[in-house]
Amino acid sequence: MQRRRISSGSSFEAQIGYSRALVVPDAGGDWIFVSGTTGFDYTAMKLADGVVAQCETALANIARALADAGSSLDDAVRVRYILPDGGDFEACWPVLRAAFGKALPAATMIIAQLMDPAMRIEIEVTARKMAG
Repeated sequence: MQRRRISSGSSFEAQIGYSRALVVPDAGGDWIFVSGTTGFDYTAMKLADGVVAQCETALANIARALADAGSSLDDAVRVRYILPDGGDFEACWPVLRAAFGKALPAATMIIAQLMDPAMRIEIEVTARKMAG
């Protein structure tokens, strides 16, 4: 079974050497591993303003990658949130609840510096699309 790479078209993927998402099939279906994704809008080529807008944009980017893999946010089994300021996290809860309310994945929130000081949140998702 061959793994499949999914690209968002971000120049960072080639510069750093990673895929937006990776689909790894097995006998029971597909595992989809989505790289840490920020609130960068690749259509407008700019970073969304504020943590909530960045959270919404990151989730939209993740949803596109999952759709390209034949999956959705409803298939999420694990999510990691990385924020430089833990005080920003609660403002994102309504957006996250709307995105993951059906899947209710296992989750972790980490406080860490991100690549650009303007980035307020990064989200990483693992999803499982069952066969059949």
